[in-house]
Amino acid sequence: MSSAPPTPCCCRQPPVRRRGQRIRIGNAPCSWGVLEFELEGQAAAADQVLWEMDSAGFEGTELGDWGFMPTEPEPLRALLGKHNLELVGAFVPVALVDERAHEAGVAEAVKVARLLAALSDEAFIVLADANGSVPERVKHAGRIRPDQGLSSEQWATFARGAEAVARAVCEQTDLRTVFHHHCAGFVETPAEVTALMERTSPELLGLCLDMGHYAFGGGDPMQALERFGDRAWHIHYKDFDAEIGRRAAAQGWDYFEAVRQGVFCELGAGTVNFEAITGWLRGQGYGGWIIVEQDVLPGMGSPFESARRNRGFLRALAL
Repeated sequence: MSSAPPTPCCCRQPPVRRRGQRIRIGNAPCSWGVLEFELEGQAAAADQVLWEMDSAGFEGTELGDWGFMPTEPEPLRALLGKHNLELVGAFVPVALVDERAHEAGVAEAVKVARLLAALSDEAFIVLADANGSVPERVKHAGRIRPDQGLSSEQWATFARGAEAVARAVCEQTDLRTVFHHHCAGFVETPAEVTALMERTSPELLGLCLDMGHYAFGGGDPMQALERFGDRAWHIHYKDFDAEIGRRAAAQGWDYFEAVRQGVFCELGAGTVNFEAITGWLRGQGYGGWIIVEQDVLPGMGSPFESARRNRGFLRALAL
């Protein structure tokens, strides 16, 4: 299938190819267990998470779930300023395979985008599927078969919804939208990422390339960069423990159990080649943000210590 024809977009071009501009490093609340799923356990409050993020040496953050941080511009600006952090983006899940969910998904994305736009003209809406909501995809995360994917008709609906979100965000806030492929959702495997990219406009919808999710989904992140580099407007650095992935397959763990067992390990402890990836990004003149994510469940692990080690790992790469 050939790429979708370009769709005119009112937004500025994404600021990711500014040669000479320093790559900046952020983190996200999901590294502290602030996840979009309905799960047991309690994550730390926003003030504590942002203090730890700043103290670990990060410069920016994504928003986290709606309501985790203030939802009005001035209180949010004050909280971020207190911790010397910039707002980089916000994760918005929508059940795009269901056309009935599109209207509400557009409204939610625009609501979040208006908040982002009040603080930054370069933040992204990080659109995703309603991950974790389809039992079969949750059960088989990391080992999805082709017959567990979408039909051609469902793909058309999914892509139409993604473009509707991106177009509305663009027209109403002048911000851009990237799609986050994600295990336990309908866009997980390399073939599924390709299918969505081929069915959507490269002028309208970018890709949030998450290295750990791409690896857990069965792909090579370097190959993803080489294939989708022009669409990779936003980058997530997440590592993948292949041994945990093999154990998940052998023992039939679902997505959440794999996360609980540490499938997304600290940077440098897994199989993702961050040195090569960083070199590629520099060679292409990438001038956007790299957001570290080490997904943990609420209350799991020692997020502050992990964040400090992850930041040290990136400093060793001169980031």
